[in-house]
Amino acid sequence: MTDLTFCSAGELAAAVAAKEVSSVELLDHYLSRGERFGPQVNAIVALDVEGARAAAREADRAVSHGEPLGRLHGVPVTVKDSLEVAGMRTTGGTTRWGHHVSTRDAESVERLRAAGAIVFGKSNLPADARDYQTFNEIYGTTNNPWDPARVPGGSSGGSAAALAAGLTGLELGGDTAGSIRVPAHFCGVYGLRTSYGIVPRFGSVSGHAPGTLAEFDMAVLGPLGRHADDLDLGLDVLAGPDRDLAPAWRLELPASRSEALRGFRVAAWLDDPFCPVDGEVVAVMQAALEAVRAEGAVVVEGGGPVGLAETMALFWPLLMAQSGLIEPEESYAGLVELAAAEGAAGGFASDQTVRFRDWHALDDRRQHSRRRWAEFFDDVDVLLCPAAPTAAFPHDQNPDLGRAGRTLRINGADRPYLDMFTWTTPAALNHLPAAVAPIGTTREGLPVGIQVIAPYLHDRTAVRFVQRLAEVIGGFRRPPGF
Repeated sequence: MTDLTFCSAGELAAAVAAKEVSSVELLDHYLSRGERFGPQVNAIVALDVEGARAAAREADRAVSHGEPLGRLHGVPVTVKDSLEVAGMRTTGGTTRWGHHVSTRDAESVERLRAAGAIVFGKSNLPADARDYQTFNEIYGTTNNPWDPARVPGGSSGGSAAALAAGLTGLELGGDTAGSIRVPAHFCGVYGLRTSYGIVPRFGSVSGHAPGTLAEFDMAVLGPLGRHADDLDLGLDVLAGPDRDLAPAWRLELPASRSEALRGFRVAAWLDDPFCPVDGEVVAVMQAALEAVRAEGAVVVEGGGPVGLAETMALFWPLLMAQSGLIEPEESYAGLVELAAAEGAAGGFASDQTVRFRDWHALDDRRQHSRRRWAEFFDDVDVLLCPAAPTAAFPHDQNPDLGRAGRTLRINGADRPYLDMFTWTTPAALNHLPAAVAPIGTTREGLPVGIQVIAPYLHDRTAVRFVQRLAEVIGGFRRPPGF
């Protein structure tokens, strides 16, 4: 079998359809790599080998009989362990429901299967999907394939690490405050935070119980892949109205605002005094920006329409309002207190419960913010900015997230760990799509990604930009040793 390990999901599907490789062979190949490299990264933490082999055999039968094939036909894929897969444990990284066995697939997983994908395993995440590192008391710590002493990001850290190490063909993750984008940046892969509301989230247990039907503010699902084309393919497969709306609603995302880099109107916001970005990360992003300029794109450097301080002051109370767990006393109160102590919560008192009318007032402020972003995008097609203020940092599992506990080393100085939220917040708060693309490495060889934010529902604009960017500066590179 030709080594298809690091091919795109589309290329893998084409190889299966052309009978260059069988789905069973491809599945066994990734399972074999998991046995060989899995212990180094601990990214894929649960398997359904029997069920996957049965599905792969059926996929090969369909090919041999000339039956219609889906976009992901025969491609082995894994999903974040906050998503339900029938017959498998879905832990959400917590012992709260760590022994829950799903009786049905999440709606997004159903869509992967309907496209022909072979779902063979689950990828690791932090407890309740609430950290930019990936570790929990059930499955342990996931390492970054580029440096096992460093984190892969979170909360879709297992997703990004599995892709970078060549352990799966495609991944499905979730993103409320950067949980797709930060791991993509840290591990050197592609990720897409989809526009809020276009991918059904039923079957997700990120911070809430299995079977929850209520929407989760700012939370989305989206694809991660090794190639920019995987984001386009994943968007095609996943986006659409949920089962309740499908009888009457259709989703027709607009085409990209431009097909070539020279046609894009680009804003660049690469650093900010409110949340300084490490100089090495800025330098790599600046080099990518110059490549975009050289292709003829119109580039304007400056901030976004709403500053980071104003954005964070609104983001924190909205995040806290939707972050309660099953037991009220476990409702993220510690993080609220820390946010207030850091002055980031804009006066939101840690001992208050957000009443609905207060939440409504916050949401009204958010809608005004969204309007300012929409007007900004009248003159701009995409905004380029960091996904995080630093490249992947060393493991630090100190439970104290304050200044006396975890910190980030930025330009030789210690910064608050909660700075990790800042650059992911504009897209999250304002429900915007944002893709992350690998664009280079630091002097230590750590991946650097760039975040590409587009107008609401213009996911294809963000995806097309990173596709064209890859043609100019290259894309995914395999980590040494894998």
